[in-house]
Amino acid sequence: MARFSRSDFTLESFRRQLANVDALPQLCVLGLVSGVITGAVMVAFRLLLEAGAALYMPEGNPEAFEGMEPWLRALLPLVAVSIIGTLLYRQKAAARKLGVGHVIERLTYHQGRFPMRNWLNQWWVGVVSVLGGLSAGREGPAIHLGAAASSGLGLKLRLPNNSLRVLVACGTAAGISASFNTPIAGVIFAMEVVMMEYTLMSFMPVILASTMGALVAQVVYGNEPAFRIPEVALGSLINLPWVVVVGLVIGLLAGLFIHISRSQQLQAWPLWLRLALVGVVTGAVAWWYPEVQGIGYDSVAAALNNQLELKVLLALMIAKLLITAITVAGGVPIGIIGPVLVVGAATGALGGMLGGWLWPDKAADPGVYAMLGMAAMMGAVLQAPLAALMALLELTHSPHMMLPGMLAVVVACLTSRQLTGCEGFFISSVRYGLHPLQQPLMQALSRVSVPAVMERQLVRTERIITPAHARRLLETNPIWLVIERSSSEKPVLALKAAELARWLLEHDEALGGETPPEDELIDLLEIPGQRLEMAPIALQATLSEAFLKLQADTLDALYVVHGYRPKQQRISGIITRDAIERYYHYVDPLSAESRGAEKGTEKSKY
Repeated sequence: MARFSRSDFTLESFRRQLANVDALPQLCVLGLVSGVITGAVMVAFRLLLEAGAALYMPEGNPEAFEGMEPWLRALLPLVAVSIIGTLLYRQKAAARKLGVGHVIERLTYHQGRFPMRNWLNQWWVGVVSVLGGLSAGREGPAIHLGAAASSGLGLKLRLPNNSLRVLVACGTAAGISASFNTPIAGVIFAMEVVMMEYTLMSFMPVILASTMGALVAQVVYGNEPAFRIPEVALGSLINLPWVVVVGLVIGLLAGLFIHISRSQQLQAWPLWLRLALVGVVTGAVAWWYPEVQGIGYDSVAAALNNQLELKVLLALMIAKLLITAITVAGGVPIGIIGPVLVVGAATGALGGMLGGWLWPDKAADPGVYAMLGMAAMMGAVLQAPLAALMALLELTHSPHMMLPGMLAVVVACLTSRQLTGCEGFFISSVRYGLHPLQQPLMQALSRVSVPAVMERQLVRTERIITPAHARRLLETNPIWLVIERSSSEKPVLALKAAELARWLLEHDEALGGETPPEDELIDLLEIPGQRLEMAPIALQATLSEAFLKLQADTLDALYVVHGYRPKQQRISGIITRDAIERYYHYVDPLSAESRGAEKGTEKSKY
């Protein structure tokens, strides 16, 4: 039986274990804690929405814009954009980045570290945009708030950066799960849209986080499905060609949405004009069709149950799509997944109605097409087919719709990608044809922190030493000598300890048994051997950070700095380019054994 000591359960030991690629138990613990924290944050956010709605919304319902006076609901978007423009745009540009796009950016370029100001801004911007009658969802704020809260846990505990990546995914999944009671869709969304990878080490902690997030939300709100729909079925297979046609139309609409939301012409307008356009257009449409305001889940439920008129469905398909895209292009940071689901459901319902007119005896119920359209639009806009299918399953609790759903989602995704030339909505930058998170090498290196591969056997020494001091340095069998320089402006150098041992051996042979001079000194910069220029890197850094730093500074090695106070920092190890290459390259076991034997011979020689 394995024996454990008290030191195995310390925070420092926990950090060391997390640095490795196989730290699954530790990551699962973090997933559980992250899920509870994110679930509590999501409950707080939903309670905040309900508290705001209680002030002026009919029956305190955040979705009840239809029950308001036309002038009031038309005025709300103008008030909302005025508040956002006044309070948010007075801040620095970096503080105005919110939502899912901000989460992916921080994960890609900042190792999953989130600024506190952005997190605080997300609370009130999310509430104002939804209760202010803009076409906005709550999933964007949910993902940002959950991911940043989970990342904050890792930063508070000073965990290595590779675990921060997993915590961001845990927060994302738990945020979706707690907000919509869709734990499976939360997991798939986190892996497919945010992490952009599927690995066992990430999946299990994310599953636990999503489970805990859903449980926390269910304690408060119960375990009810998002939509209650009657039992429906696709019926005749003659509907499948029509499903393809509906998927094609939805793919084209998804491409239109992405192109408008990224319009460079609109984004070049002055800020006040863009915000005014968003407020005026939303308010004007809301005067006659209040269904375009807010998240719109009440409209989705009505579409699934065939309770919406034709003109309302057309308004949701066209007006809500355009308003949401203009709002994004206008610079208002909103969640887009909720409105996208509404547009897809309306488009699908219209397709189902048209199919009923063409084939009255064979066509499926329009509610069936509303379900399929909802998933197809989400999949096409995000280029996340699995997440869309899981959302379809969990939001409607209709597993028999998965087969036509897969067909509709694939057709819509292909149409959006190939015919309209649109990548996923949140993939805004590419490198060598891939987003940085999609590059296999960077993904592999991001899973491990530098302590897992760094060489710890080193000693620090000054440049000029005596032969006696040199021999004392070699008594501990170090691999590296870290040569400290007289000035901080000069780079720190590393010399193989074997080079010094070889020089001492040759020096003793040259003396022929004679006593060396008492004042003899050794200049470690002058003895034969290769010296590596090094730059510092933090102990929490991942191998991907180390790799990029080596590439950018054209260095061969980095020294790992440990400690959080500048005057108390110490060097914990050295990471070389070869060490990184050995991590991601396959090594022949026989050649590894032969190299190990050679190293053992070399050590015994000195």
